[in-house]
This record gives sequence, C-alpha cells and structure tokens, in this order.
Amino acid sequence: MDHGVPQQQQHHHHPAEQQHAAQHAAQHPAMTRLYEVHREVASLGPQVCNFSGLQAERDYKRLERELTALLHAVDRVDTEGRAELQVARKRAAQEVEGLLRYLEENATHPSRAAIEELSEEARRLVDERVVAPQRSGGAPEINDELVEALQVMVLKLTLVKTEGRVPLRKARYRALTRLCAVQAVVEGRTPQQTLSLPLPGDTHRAVHSINQVMAKVSVARGHLVALLMGLSGRDSCAHLSRLLTEMQAELDAMDVSGNAAIRNYRKQVVEEINGLLKHLDLEGEGEDTRRYDLGQNESIREIEAVRAHVSHLRDGVLRHCVAGDLSFRPKAELQGLLTHLDQVDTAKNPCIREARRRAVVEVQAVITFLDLREALTRRQPGATELPAHRAVWLVLGSLSDLQAQALAFDGRRVDKSYILLEELLTKQLLALDAVDPLGDDNTKMARKQAVKFAQNILNYLDMKTDGWEY
Repeated sequence: MDHGVPQQQQHHHHPAEQQHAAQHAAQHPAMTRLYEVHREVASLGPQVCNFSGLQAERDYKRLERELTALLHAVDRVDTEGRAELQVARKRAAQEVEGLLRYLEENATHPSRAAIEELSEEARRLVDERVVAPQRSGGAPEINDELVEALQVMVLKLTLVKTEGRVPLRKARYRALTRLCAVQAVVEGRTPQQTLSLPLPGDTHRAVHSINQVMAKVSVARGHLVALLMGLSGRDSCAHLSRLLTEMQAELDAMDVSGNAAIRNYRKQVVEEINGLLKHLDLEGEGEDTRRYDLGQNESIREIEAVRAHVSHLRDGVLRHCVAGDLSFRPKAELQGLLTHLDQVDTAKNPCIREARRRAVVEVQAVITFLDLREALTRRQPGATELPAHRAVWLVLGSLSDLQAQALAFDGRRVDKSYILLEELLTKQLLALDAVDPLGDDNTKMARKQAVKFAQNILNYLDMKTDGWEY
C-alpha cells in the first residue's frame, strides 16, 4: 500500500507560476492538515498490517475508531474548490480507506475464520478432557486418543491458506504454536514413562517433600494447558512462572544426603518443571518475522533447494523412461536427499515440519517409481505362476504408467487430466479388489502391496494439488 505524499495536480502554467502555486498550496491550512493526516496514517499503517486478530478484539476496535476519525477529519478539510487541494484530499481519503479495508478483510477473511474455528474446536476438546475435570477435583482424561485428536487439528491448521498475508500468517502461526505446546504438555502426561514414581514416602525423608512438589507440578500442568488454550480466567503466564520457579527453589534446597535414587527422582521433577517453563514464553510468538514469514526462513530455503533438485531428477527419470532407457537410476542421490531432509532443523515449527514431510514424500515417490520399474523389468514369470498372481502384476504394470503421469502432473484438481488420472487409479484399486488369492500367501502379500502402492499414488496426487502453502 502506497503511503507516499500525493502528487499535486499539474497545470499548464508558467514554471514560476507553478512554483508559486505549489508553495502557496503547501502553506494552505487545508494542505497542512492533510499532511498531518498522512503522518498519522503512516504511524497506523504498520499496526494495521501487523494486526492478526478478529473484529471483536479491543485492538481492532481501536484501530477502526482511529482510522474512522481520520477519515472524518479528511472529509472536513475545506479545499475551497481548489483542484490541487481536492486531489490531495482524495488521495488522503484513499489511504485511510485502504487501511480500513485491509484491516476488515484480514479480520473477516475465510481463512481467519477457519483458524478461529479450529482453535475453538481445540479449546472445547482440551476443556472437556483436561481443564474441566481438574477444576472439579477429578483426573484429566489424557490418553493417546486425545494426543491424536490434537495432531489432527495441528495438521488442519497447517493446511489453512494465508495467501501470503502477514496477518493471516501470524494468526495461523500463533494458533499452531499454542496447540503444539499443549500437545507437548499433554504427551508428557501420557503413561509412556515406565518409572514407578512417585517413590513411597518412607524411602527417605526428602521423598515426601518431593512428592508434594510433584503434586503441585501436576496441578501446574493443568493450569498451563488452560493458559495456552485461553481457558484461564485470572491466571497469568507470569504468575505460573513464579510458582514453577518457587518449586525449583524448593527442590534445590532439599537435602538428599547423596542418595542416588532420590537425587534422580528430584532431577526428574526438576526436568518436568523446566519442560513446563519453556512453554510459558509464547506471548511474543508470531511477532518474529523469521518465524511466521517462512519464505525467509533458512530451513524452508534448504527444503526448497532439495525440492528443486528432486524436480530435476524426477524430470530426468521420466525422460529416460519415455525413451525406454532404464540406465538413469539416481537412487543413491535421492537417498542422500532424504538424509539431508532428515537433518533440516524444523525448530519444532509445525509449518516447517509439514514442508519437510512433503519434500520427503516427493523424494519417496520417485524412489518407489524407480523400484517398481526395475521390478517389472526383472520379472520373469514361470509356467507355474498362478493367474491371480499374474493379475496383480498386470495391475502393477498399469500403476507404474499411472505413477509416471502423477509425477509429471502439474495442474489443478478441476483439470480433466486430474479427474481422469484419479478415475484410472480407482479402477486399478477395484481390479485388485476383484483378485481372489485362493489362499496363496504370496498373492495375498503382492495384492496388499499393490493396494498400498495405488493409495500412495492417490495420496501423492492429492498432496500435489491441495494448494498447501507455508
């Protein structure tokens, strides 16, 4: 958005007359007021462009109120019918109206609504399973089902499109960081640890004190989940941080008399407290450009470089296959790219994780294509081969050709070529469904692998066309 000072309208006058008119206009009270409006717009612009909330929020109402007041101020400027002042007033009004429109568009954007809807769904789930039971004195319902439900919501959030808009990127990133933090806290409470803790109180005089701290940690964990999901009315991150720090000090002051088992027990409780403390610094999340503007992120750039390399290798593989030449087998190079992707630092950012996962799928798609082509070339069916087994291999031959089309596809889901490719893949699945192994284990296994192969192609095609963006 251009917040520059509007150019004054040019007239066909003598240069000296033009200069005199410009100076006179600049000194005019109306122009002075319009320049003041411009400065105020320049001040509000960054706030509007960084606002990532909803219309009901206090900051939205403040910005809307201040911009509307500026618009009224512009309307009240008396131009005395002078063309250059009218042009300047119109430009000022357009600047203010542009900011108002941008503010409203982002706060009411369908993607912003989708982010809020998913956040609200997560809040309801966490409240029902974790926060509400603990408030009523019961035990939270924390299990693998809850962890999986949270993971599904994380994936749904990563799929929300932002169209490159900073406010939408920030809103999505903030929602993701909080949900991922809750997921981590909840996972820390799932019964995956096999330690028999807390230790009985009669083991050592310090154990009873550590047990009491551990009970407080359990309560603090529930408070943290409530804070992260916006379900805590009066508690604050600063207050919870103080409580956890006091617990650490209490543990540090305990005399464990050199007992290794008790020392390890205390260490575990300290680590649990540290694990909770690291999730309390989310208030500023989403403000750091490098976090939510992932186009500038080094890890994303690294992933994009790998994807470009994969694209080059994939095109080479397809060209050679069309020519009937199977000598080009860059499998070792592709495996090296997988190793490279595994080493990319995601910084626990769910969007970077998703970008890396997609790049991995792209590499694996080319590798499985090469493997199947090689298997089809090596295949030497014997005279005793069962008809059902032969039928599975015929389907695999068709799937290999269809995967080549899927790898080369670069369109949209509404394209006829996409619809046709999807139909042909579905037909191959139906063909596999019709194969009767007649109890033969090899045929059963081959059919199972072929079904998985067909589904992977469909999933790959779906991933290529789902419009995901980081």
